[in-house]
Amino acid sequence: MNIPEALVLGIVQGLTEFLPVSSSGHLVVGQALLGIELPGVAFEVAVHFATLVSVLVAYRRRVGALMRGSVRLDPGTWRYLVLIALANIPAAAVYFLLGDVVETAFETPAAAGMAFLVTGGVLWSARGAMRRGALREEAARHAGAPGPFPGARGLGVAMLIGVAQAFALFPGISRSGSTVVAALWLGVESDDAAEFSFLMSVPAILGAALLQLLDTGAAAPALGTAPLVFGAVAAAATGLVAIRIFLAALRARSFHRFALYPWILGLLFLGYLWIG
Repeated sequence: MNIPEALVLGIVQGLTEFLPVSSSGHLVVGQALLGIELPGVAFEVAVHFATLVSVLVAYRRRVGALMRGSVRLDPGTWRYLVLIALANIPAAAVYFLLGDVVETAFETPAAAGMAFLVTGGVLWSARGAMRRGALREEAARHAGAPGPFPGARGLGVAMLIGVAQAFALFPGISRSGSTVVAALWLGVESDDAAEFSFLMSVPAILGAALLQLLDTGAAAPALGTAPLVFGAVAAAATGLVAIRIFLAALRARSFHRFALYPWILGLLFLGYLWIG
């Protein structure tokens, strides 16, 4: 793999990892249409760590506050960290219990095409969730209500968001889209929903990278330092841009418009598979 190819793959990874369009679904489409194959575990791990850096940079103040609070043994901080950990349990359970089913889905292009249509429906439903959320936020401000994860209900909210993330193990289902929309319907404010979704992606991305290393051992193909560096930098930079676009759409209450892309892509891809 040369540097231009690494740049393209890094850009695609950074954009699709955080925009609600499913990076795994794009991999299935790329393989089916163009015969694209990933260049090996070294590159995959590099771009995964790069997108993790995107999250840490985008939420550096919040991450810094959580680090300080954890050192001070602040109860609120540790409670939030526990919620993030709990929210990752459903995806981990699905991966270890139904890993073969997930792998089969990656080998079934039509499944990804159908999943894109589902993702579009989930994203479009955000329109209603944001409308209800706006009314709820206004009422909460007047009533002086607590934050998005109050009391025991916070455990249930976190776990349900985690269930939404588990569905995103299947190609074509957007992780960021499904978790944020689930949070919105559960009454979490839009900024808090995005923050929780992106921060809970940190252990998910880290875990995925470590599993790739464990599955393949040290036998990764030698790509050279330059392609890895350029691909990782491209993924980190575009990942940061994608997060900002994502947040801007949420704040403008236009998040549901992302639905058009997976709908169009899913229909075109299914049409291609049917004709072929």
